[in-house]
Amino acid sequence: MNVSEEIKRLHELHLAGALSDAEFAQAKAKLLSNINLDKPDSPSDSGPANDLVQEFNRLRRSRNDRWLGGVCGGLGRASGMEAWIWRLVFVLFTLTFGFGVVIYLLLWIFVPDEEIGITKHEY
Repeated sequence: MNVSEEIKRLHELHLAGALSDAEFAQAKAKLLSNINLDKPDSPSDSGPANDLVQEFNRLRRSRNDRWLGGVCGGLGRASGMEAWIWRLVFVLFTLTFGFGVVIYLLLWIFVPDEEIGITKHEY
């Protein structure tokens, strides 16, 4: 149910006498405060595909857990699995299919490093 349908339902309950003026105003304010105004309500903004895109956008190469480029450490942090499992997956893909190294190199090139967390001071 989208926001406009929720407000319409609240208004109908208010007109029917099930909600007082104060309850209606409070419920409407609560409903409107939960809206993310940056994103419009659309079917393309929900679902597993959007979750996957958001997870990929948050993917960063690790600065602490790295052997070569930090790809496996970043994948481990993003997926919740240990980094050694990702390293094993890349080795197995390289030995069996031959393209594990290519995928690793592409991720090393296109996935950015995680932020250091140190701010620059202006003088």
